Amino acid sequence: MVVKGLEFRIDRRSGVAAYQQIVQQTKQALRLGVLGPGDQLPTAKAVAQTSAVNPNTTLKAYRELEREGLVEARPGLGTFVSQSLARPQAPVDSLLRGELESWMDRAREAGLEQDDVTALVTSVMEERYAGTGPAAEHAGPAGPA
Repeated sequence: MVVKGLEFRIDRRSGVAAYQQIVQQTKQALRLGVLGPGDQLPTAKAVAQTSAVNPNTTLKAYRELEREGLVEARPGLGTFVSQSLARPQAPVDSLLRGELESWMDRAREAGLEQDDVTALVTSVMEERYAGTGPAAEHAGPAGPA
């Protein structure tokens, strides 16, 4: 079952527990506005059929999301989004997304595979955001003084 374009993709080689991948993918969908308040998440049975995970794995993920206040279980009806993580769409978001898409196209043309891109992006992100909060200035990577 695909709900509003949401289909969980479980990478068994990632080293990240399947339930945590479901949590992360749900949060990403909430940040990107794919899911919003009132939207229903796929049932545990549907996730089991499409992603080959035990229904209890999905239920564990949904319970964690519920503890965080992002979803609510409605007995007999399903699990529904109760809070969005999306920021109001800003022009800078569109500009940055376009630049990122262009960069991804160049990376693919250069022969980088998805794992290579993930490693590169993660490395740069960790350097740039190390020790910074959401409101901190980004003066570059932290290093020895």
